[in-house]
Amino acid sequence: MIQWFKNWIFGRPKSPLDPRVFHNVSLVAFFAWVGLGADGLSSSCYGPEEAFRALGQYTHLAIPLALAVAATVFILSASYSEVIEVFPNGGGGYLVAAKLIGPLPGLVSGSALLVDYILTVAISVASSIDAIFSFLPPDWAQHKFMAAAIILAILVTLNLRGVKESIVILTPIFLVFLVTHAIVILYGIFGHWTDLPGMVMDTVTETREGVGAIGLIGMGAIFLRAFALGGGTFTGIEAVSNGLQILREPRAATGKRTMKFMAWSLALTAGGILINYVLNGVHHVPGKTMNAALVGGLTSGWPFGKTFLFITLLSEGALLLVAAQAGFLDGPRTMSNMAIDSWLPRRFTNLSDRLVIKDGVLVIGVSALAAMFYTGGSVSKLVVMYSINVFLTFSLTQFGMVKHFSITRPSGWPRKLVVSLLGLILTVGILVATSVIKFMDGGWVTLVITGALVVFCHWVHSHYKDTTRALHHLDEILVNLTAPETPPAVRKQGQKPAAILMVNGYNGMGIHSFLSIHRLFPGHFKNFVFLSVGVIDSDRFKGTAELENLEKNVRTDLDKYVELANSMGLYAEGHMVLETDVIDGLDRLCEQISPGWAKKVFFMGQLAFEGETFWTRFLHNRTSFVLQRRLLFNGHQAVILPIRVRLKPAALPK
Repeated sequence: MIQWFKNWIFGRPKSPLDPRVFHNVSLVAFFAWVGLGADGLSSSCYGPEEAFRALGQYTHLAIPLALAVAATVFILSASYSEVIEVFPNGGGGYLVAAKLIGPLPGLVSGSALLVDYILTVAISVASSIDAIFSFLPPDWAQHKFMAAAIILAILVTLNLRGVKESIVILTPIFLVFLVTHAIVILYGIFGHWTDLPGMVMDTVTETREGVGAIGLIGMGAIFLRAFALGGGTFTGIEAVSNGLQILREPRAATGKRTMKFMAWSLALTAGGILINYVLNGVHHVPGKTMNAALVGGLTSGWPFGKTFLFITLLSEGALLLVAAQAGFLDGPRTMSNMAIDSWLPRRFTNLSDRLVIKDGVLVIGVSALAAMFYTGGSVSKLVVMYSINVFLTFSLTQFGMVKHFSITRPSGWPRKLVVSLLGLILTVGILVATSVIKFMDGGWVTLVITGALVVFCHWVHSHYKDTTRALHHLDEILVNLTAPETPPAVRKQGQKPAAILMVNGYNGMGIHSFLSIHRLFPGHFKNFVFLSVGVIDSDRFKGTAELENLEKNVRTDLDKYVELANSMGLYAEGHMVLETDVIDGLDRLCEQISPGWAKKVFFMGQLAFEGETFWTRFLHNRTSFVLQRRLLFNGHQAVILPIRVRLKPAALPK
């Protein structure tokens, strides 16, 4: 009953060895536009409003501001299309900065990107609540945070089920948003079509008057301030290049098509909304978003105006949840990439039996809830924190691409360099302006959080590096160990004791454990069985070819152990399995081979740190202890072979 309920909530487990799974959890361009491109499109729900409100009384600047916003969208999208071309297997800000600039800039970019994805979820959910509650009575506002918490719990559950299911569920919402907002924008503009020429002339006249009153610099400062504070409009553009891993092959082509869909939809929607604000005289109404005020004003005389308003606001709120989905898709993958490079605990590379990075999904969800709690769900505060981190990552990415094209000079490099250089100027400008203008309104918070994450990641990396150095002496065993080219054939001695040893690759740790058994039990074991699990993590879960290579590598390592044992006159055999969870894989192997041996003892190695702390337990798996407990309660003898690790005191915080 419990298992049935778990499957109903999170979906049935998926086999990573089923070739169809790569089709089922990968996305074509349209679905990628929904799951990843919606992150950018949804920013039209709050980005244009922040920009328009920053204009103050100079609302006539909204038309040139709309043109500037659309142009910026196309420039940044073109630049990120180049990122997709250079990094066809996934070119998020972390990978671009790490590969093209260096490890430390990569760490800064990756840390900013993680905070960015947390805030993507937070601001999307908060803005969604604002949109939906704009249609509800003001008294209901006290329930906003509870509604946000419930929505977050639902999104976490959807993502624990797997990528494809959650995208398909959210697709109709995306389409309703497109249709309703196309109607609003077109009706709002064409309803005032005859007013446009006069409004353009008024813009020129009022701009001249403004220049006369406050000067050209003052007017330019107002325009640039509004442009910078509306930077939230551009915050989702990088989502496609970050999420290439989930796109259908050929990924680069699919990613570029997705980027075009997103660029056109965002430019037309954001620009159209800004123009509608000024055409229809929209102003801020307490308790409502400006989009709600716009749609309400346009549809007030329609027969089904309130119904259309409700559907439009509901689609806005729902699309923002689709945008939150991008944070759940890309955030855990960025964490996985950083964990592979040892910047984060390696547990963030693990896949669940639903083939998702469960720990990453949970961290994103809980952190987003904390961000909303800290800001009280204020979109204005969240968008400042969000924009600073996004444009920090943007700037490092654009700088990396400028450096790449300047050095490598591929075909068509002058055009590519100009596009990336324009992107760099725009992103650095928005980053500096937003940080300075809004430093005391939440800007300092995101900088402190990102800085703290950088320090934490640097410590994690140093710890893993120190651990590797401390274990280096074990690998020297391989240098001094020689085995005959053709090991002698050794017969199985089924009635003699067998040592069943779990190994992870052919390395000094495995051989140290093997030799420790001989030292502790001299001449006792005549048979050796080596068990190994090929762990299918997010780095390996890319296609059937990767899994075939993984299986081949694990089998080769096991054969080396067998040859080593044979050279010592001992019978040996090796068994392996591919699994997403090493404990489940080893447990299954143990139960499979156990009936073949009457006398047996299971052995497994475990790192034993001098002065063990919470952090050493957190950063290193406890596989041996969990597996030993399972084996003991299944009636087997299991022994842990400790491998001593001495770290310098600075590497062992309490």
